Amino acid sequence: MKKNVTSIHEGNKPFKCEVCDYRSSQKVGLKMHVASVHEGIKPFKCENCEYRSSRKGDLKKHIVSVHKGMRALKCEICDHRFNQKAGLKRHVASVHEGVKPFKCEVCDYRSSEKHKLKKHAASVHQGIKPFKCEICDYRSSQKADLKKHVTSIHEGNKPFKCEVCDYRSSRKGDLNRHIASVHKVDNPFKCEFCDYSFSLKDSLNQHVLTVHGNKPFKCEVCDYRS
Repeated sequence: MKKNVTSIHEGNKPFKCEVCDYRSSQKVGLKMHVASVHEGIKPFKCENCEYRSSRKGDLKKHIVSVHKGMRALKCEICDHRFNQKAGLKRHVASVHEGVKPFKCEVCDYRSSEKHKLKKHAASVHQGIKPFKCEICDYRSSQKADLKKHVTSIHEGNKPFKCEVCDYRSSRKGDLNRHIASVHKVDNPFKCEFCDYSFSLKDSLNQHVLTVHGNKPFKCEVCDYRS
């Protein structure tokens, strides 16, 4: 009881993550955070899809909301569904209305959620990227992002294809963003390395980072990149 009062009501969280600003009142909470967020350890796998979770409770929530038809609230603009009104509101505000109140103090990056801004600052501006790809120079602040990079870039696993152009993605969310930014609106932000253009500058930055990497300039004769 005393530990609960100290952590919840007095805000005493002495255990701090070395990678981000996360703090915990208990050491076990910090260990769970590092394992799931930064190391990508998610032992609980859904039997119906590729969803994985670091906690069994999160897996149960996923099954109830996704596979048991509990997502009754549907977005009127896209196919996303939600089991809570708050989740639907956040989705509409951030994805369709572009409401991103959290702005980076260093660059033009904006986010709809504070924790995403913290991840951005840690990986982009503070250079905290302990996970390195064994094939190329790509580095990541999270192990899960490194896995996605290897799967999509080096293994070519991109099951989601755009119906308008040849763009393919390893995640459906990336495909949705591609369609919204490339094919549905004016795109003032042009990529200097290919013909893609985007409606948001952070989408362009993400495209350059993931597609062209640290060495976007390729020789037309050989495989040399710089």
